[in-house]
Amino acid sequence: MTGSQLFYYPNRMGMIILLSMEEVMGRNGVHAILKLASLSSLLDNYPSSDDIERTFPFTTISSMTDTLEQVYGPHGGRGLALRIGRACFNGGLRHYGDQLGISEMDFRLLPFPAKVNAGVRLFADLFNQFTDQKVRVEEDGNKLLWHIERCPLCWERHAQEPVCHLAVGLLQEALYWLSGGKVFVVEEKTCIAVGDETCTIMIDQSPIF
Repeated sequence: MTGSQLFYYPNRMGMIILLSMEEVMGRNGVHAILKLASLSSLLDNYPSSDDIERTFPFTTISSMTDTLEQVYGPHGGRGLALRIGRACFNGGLRHYGDQLGISEMDFRLLPFPAKVNAGVRLFADLFNQFTDQKVRVEEDGNKLLWHIERCPLCWERHAQEPVCHLAVGLLQEALYWLSGGKVFVVEEKTCIAVGDETCTIMIDQSPIF
């Protein structure tokens, strides 16, 4: 953080994350994480889906993901974060699908490779438009590089290896949805928490199957 500057997600996205955690872990599991993360103010007090104000802090998101790993260990926390990320995509689709335009006929009729490429860029635009997160997409041969230049998942965290597993899970599910059920290699290669300039997630545009 620079000085006292704070960054935020819209409350609606905060609600999506919390409900996705509940879907994966159950309400008691979420309550335990919130208490350990000193976020008791959120207990049974999730933001409203109608609230699009940006007041859900990056620090809250980072604290929740960090606490997941503390409680369940790096491996267990990673697995949970991936599943929460996948659930976040499905929850987000209900609230942001129309704004993304991915249900429009023109988009649905795009050839498969173009649909994947365009879809990833539309998701990046969504974050850039509605949140304080900054995402840049770069094409490198058959790979798409999803660069998170301001990341809420590892905000103020320090780690030995990349920790933005929730974003990886979200992109895995997005690609699964965009492709009609295909599975892609999605892997975080660099992370700000490790000391890198960006959290960069590599997406192979050719599905495994």
